[in-house]
This record gives sequence, structure tokens and C-alpha cells, in this order.
Amino acid sequence: MRPSTRASESEPSAGNEPVHDAPHPGSQRMPRWNVGELIAAPAFGWRQLPLFIGPGLLMGASAIGGGEWLTGPVNTARYGGALLWLATLSILGQTIYNIEISRYTLYSGEPIFTGKFRMLPGPAFWLPIYLLLDLGSFLPYLASNAAIPLAAILRGTLPDPATDAVFLKQLATAIFLGGLVPLLFGGKIYNSLKWVMSIKLILVVGFLAVLAGLYSTPETWREILLGFVRFGDVPIVPPESGPPLPGERQAFAPVTNLFWSILSGEGMPAIDMSMFGFIAAMAAISGNGGLTNTPISNYTRDQGWGMGARVGAIPSIFGRHRIALSHVGCVFRVTAESLHRWKAWYWVVAREQSLVWAPACFIGLALPSMLSVQFLPHGLQLKDKWMAAGMTADGVAEAMGPPWGHSFWLMTLFCGFLVLGTGVVSTADGVLRRWIDVFWTASRHLRSWGTDAIGRLYFQVLCVYAALGVAMLWFLNGDRLLIWSTNLYNYALGISCLHTLLVNRRLLPKPLRPGWFACLGLVAAGAFFLTMAILTTVDAFRTR
Repeated sequence: MRPSTRASESEPSAGNEPVHDAPHPGSQRMPRWNVGELIAAPAFGWRQLPLFIGPGLLMGASAIGGGEWLTGPVNTARYGGALLWLATLSILGQTIYNIEISRYTLYSGEPIFTGKFRMLPGPAFWLPIYLLLDLGSFLPYLASNAAIPLAAILRGTLPDPATDAVFLKQLATAIFLGGLVPLLFGGKIYNSLKWVMSIKLILVVGFLAVLAGLYSTPETWREILLGFVRFGDVPIVPPESGPPLPGERQAFAPVTNLFWSILSGEGMPAIDMSMFGFIAAMAAISGNGGLTNTPISNYTRDQGWGMGARVGAIPSIFGRHRIALSHVGCVFRVTAESLHRWKAWYWVVAREQSLVWAPACFIGLALPSMLSVQFLPHGLQLKDKWMAAGMTADGVAEAMGPPWGHSFWLMTLFCGFLVLGTGVVSTADGVLRRWIDVFWTASRHLRSWGTDAIGRLYFQVLCVYAALGVAMLWFLNGDRLLIWSTNLYNYALGISCLHTLLVNRRLLPKPLRPGWFACLGLVAAGAFFLTMAILTTVDAFRTR
């Protein structure tokens, strides 16, 4: 493709000034920022509430995905709510991370991924590192798993992956390609995603809330809610015991508190590692996970928050209405007035992430986990994540009874399909805009293209991504895609937390840099995700 218009490296979008003394920290291989004026943040009020619901709602809805529907119920069926505290740490760490990556965007109008490539020693150094870390997002495990409930709906029973392998691959391919269609329409691609994720949030949470309200017990909710704060509980090797007595409900697999065991003098407990892959996977993708969080900074820009209002957005290939995206970020000069405005924008992001995104993640994990605790035998150990989902649907149908039981069985499976199928949309857009955005700024060749050519570039890369995804669906083992993806997610998010701290401490003016709380939060989050990744890798080699 050769765009019809061209732009110089310093071509400004509306409100930008290419000036010679504009800031240019970090690698000199990246172009100098433009300078503009920071617009005022809207005053907060309940009537203006829709103005403050943007990236958090979109990402909160997309966060109800593989971790919440696949790994969460497998773990809660086995251990009850005891290990959900790991999800609490994951979500809290991601909340701080989301706010901090948006900090960079509010100042520069650039997504955080571009900021990382501005860091020394330069884009050529970071390119192979982040390609490797982002590999987990390229693996189409969501489409692969979404094919199973869809096949069950079509055939009336859960498919057998051994005998129905070709059929499942065909469905996965259709789901994967169908999930890319919304990225072609809507003017701003961001607008299309908001519609898709809003519909998903209403349908999924609404259906699960009805089941929770009508058929769960107080004991089930106590188990789930307390599990989010049972910090330090770990699974231990179960003692030899016989089957439960007639009429006696099977207990959850045994756990103990690691901290209490050590402090009380009992020493290190014998930790059961048999389910660690699924436990680490739950921690990895409770919330978003991996580099799939980074689009929050892109969406902050596309929403027009902070200096995002000065650079534009990525348009869809159809209905784009002359939307363009500047090649270069736009920063503001720090004055008393601009600092006051910037703090107001920062609290817009912090408020939305804390009051919209984080609660959506907890609700999205609690509701599917509630189903497994309520409807599956306690202590059930399942290596097949979809066996748990299928048995849960059977339990829902049995609880409903005739004549609605079968209908609710179908709706439960459709809910799983909707969760995973729409996840294909947000994951694909996240991968594409991460790399398109950074090359849009870093590549001298692409900087010669007109700013309105970004939509066509997005479409071309989307076609390449589609071809790679289809190839992986047919030639990779679908059962291992989830574990491979989530382990890479933990490595990616751990490193990304620490790198984001360096970006904000080095590239931002001193008054805009994160304080001690945000710095400690990023370091703690990075350590948590890297620890989970390393333990998973060690366990994988140990059990080979």
C-alpha cells in the first residue's frame, strides 16, 4: 500500500506545535515530541458520569475471560475459595499498573508501549524482547476454548476433543475470524469495542447474577468472598482417606496458611503442586494479564483524555470519517495551571480504574467461581478445564429442573461462549494496536505516511494476524495453549511493571512522576507476577 498523502516527522495534529526546544528524552532514534496545551478535565458529577466511563468499562468487560471462566472454576471446585487471594493480589497489582501506564499517556498522548521503546538503548533493543513476551497474546487459546461450548450447544452434549478434533478446529477458526469483524467498523475502533464489551458485560453478569441470587446459598458466598482475603493459604498434599460416608458431602482439598505454619513452628508445609499450572494461570489472567493491559493507555488516548485529545485515534477501515493519528506524541509545558489540570486528569483515570475496572474483575471472577462451588462436588480435581464447565452446566440444569433445566444448560454454555468469543476481539485489537502504534512512531518509513493512513495499515496487519492465528489453531495443541499463554503472561506483566516504572521516572517531568506508593506498588506487582512465572516454569521442568 502506498498512502495518498505524506507527512513530515514533525507534522502536528490539531493543537500541536513542532518546536525546536520540545522535550526529547530517552533514545534519540525516536522522534521528538510536539508541544501543545493540556485541556481541562471535565468536572466530576453524577450527570457527567458517562464521560468518566471509558477504558475501564471496556477493559473490565474484556477482563471477564479465560481466567475467570476457565481457570477460576477449576481451582474453586478443588479448593473452594481458599486460593482466590492470589486473584486479589493480581487485580490490585494490575490496577496500579493500569493507572501508571495511563500516567504516561496523559502527559504525552502516546501509549505506554511507545514510551517503552523510547527508553535507552533504543527500539532495536526492545523489539525482540517484547515480541517474545507478547507471544502469549498471539496464541489463540480463547478461540480454541470458545469452540467447545459452541459445539456443545450445536450437538446437545460436550464434544470429545479426541474424536471431534477437526470439528472443534473448524469452529475455532470461524470464531477467531468472526471475532475480527467488529474491528473493521465503527469509525474509531475503540467505539466498536465499547459496544461489544458493554453488551457482553450486561448479558454475562446479568445471567450469572440471576443464578447467584436464585440458587446459591449464603455458605457459598461466604466461601467465595472470604477466599479473596485468605492471604497465604496454600494447597497441601492430602492425607490418605477413604470416600465420604453416605449422605456426607465431600470436603474441599486441604489447604493451610503458609505464614501461620511457619510462625507457629510447624515449618514449611508439604505444598501440593499438582494443580499449580491452573493456579498460576488464574493469577495471570484474573483481570487482563500479560501485555493485554497495555491497551488501556491506548484507549485513554482514543477517549481523548489528557494529551490524547491532541493526537487523534486509530480509525476502522469502514466508517472512519477522516479520523487520523499523529505519528508523534504531544506533551505540555509544566506550569501551575497545567499541573492542576493534569492532576485532575490523573484522578479521572484513577477513579475509573478503582471504581469500574477493579470491581468488574472481582465480580467477573466471583460469579463463575460461585457456580462451581455451588454445583460441583467439593474437592473435585479436574485437569480438563471444560469438564468442570460442562459439569457446572449440568448442575445448573439439575437445580432448575423441568421444564427450564435444558434451557438454562444451554444458556450457561452460551455464557461461556460469549465470554471467550468476545475475548478474541479485545485480545486481537490489543496485539494489533500495541505494535502498530509503536511502529507508527518508531519507523522512519511509516512516519513518511499521511496521518490518515493508519486505518489502512491497521487493516493490513489485521490480515496477517488472522493468517497466523488460523495456522496456530490448526497446528498447535489446543490443550496446552492456555498454560503456555498464561505463563508468558506472568513473565510479560512482571517485566512490564518494572519497565513502566523506569519509563515514568525517566521520561516524565519531575512534578508528574509517580510517588512512593505507586513505585512500591509497581515493584511489588512485578515481583508477584515474576514469582508466579518462575514457579510455573520450574514445576513444568520438574514434571516432564
